[in-house]
Amino acid sequence: MEIVLETKNLRKEYGTKGMLFSAIDGIDLKVHKGEFLGIMGPSGAGKTTLLNMLSTIDKPSSGEIYYEGKDVSKMKNRDLAIFRRNNVGFIFQDFNLLDSMSIEDNIALPLALSKVKSENIKTKVENLGEFFGLKNHLKKYPYQLSGGQKQRVAAARAIITSPSVVFADEPTGALDSKSSSELLQCLSKMNEQFNTTIIMVTHDAFTASYCKRILFIKDGKIHARLDKDVSRKEFFKRILDLLASMGGAVNELF
Repeated sequence: MEIVLETKNLRKEYGTKGMLFSAIDGIDLKVHKGEFLGIMGPSGAGKTTLLNMLSTIDKPSSGEIYYEGKDVSKMKNRDLAIFRRNNVGFIFQDFNLLDSMSIEDNIALPLALSKVKSENIKTKVENLGEFFGLKNHLKKYPYQLSGGQKQRVAAARAIITSPSVVFADEPTGALDSKSSSELLQCLSKMNEQFNTTIIMVTHDAFTASYCKRILFIKDGKIHARLDKDVSRKEFFKRILDLLASMGGAVNELF
C-alpha cells in the first residue's frame, strides 16, 4: 500500500537546556493511503502535539516528516503554508467557520484561495453539500445551523481540495451523541467512498471505534496499537480495555 505520511525519530521538546521536557519522544510512524487512524492516550500524553507536527502546524525539534516521500520538516514557512493549503485538510473541535460567510462560501473557501474557476467550485460545493446532507442549507449562515451540521460543513471544507490527509482534532468534542454519530458516519463514508486518509485525535472510545487503526500515546511514545479486525462494538470494548490498562479515562457510551 502507498505510504502517504511517514515520520522518523520525531521529537518535540520544550524548555531550555538542562530543563527540557519531551512532549514527543522519538516516534516512527507510517500512514497508508486510505487509512482512518485514531490517536488516543491520557491527558498530557502528547496527542495534540503529535497531530500539530504531522499536520505541519508546528515544527519538530528533530526528526523527519515525509508526505509521499517528500521531507516537509525542513521546509521554509512560506513553502510550508502553500504545501499545507494544497495537501492538508482540518476539522477542529470548534468548527472554525466564518460567521459572515454562507455555508457554501465556507465550504468553497480553500478552492477560492487557490483561485480555482468559479464554475468548478460551484459543482464541487453542490456535490459535497449532497454528500454531507447539507444540500438545503448551502445559502444559510453558520448561526442558523446545529453543532452537528456545522461540523459536517467543516468536514466538507476539509475535503474539497482532495488533500493527502484530513486531520480531525477532537471533532465530536462539542457535539451531543446523536450529532457525534452522524458526523462519524460521514467521516467513515468519506474514508470509504473517497479513499480519504484521516488522522483523528480523540479521548473518546466511542468516537475511536469508527477508526480502522488506533495508536495509543503515553509519555510521548507509542505505547500500543489496535487494528480493527472485528465488529465496531467488539473494537469499542477492546479500546475500553486498553485505555483502562493505561489508566486513562473511559467513556461507557455505546
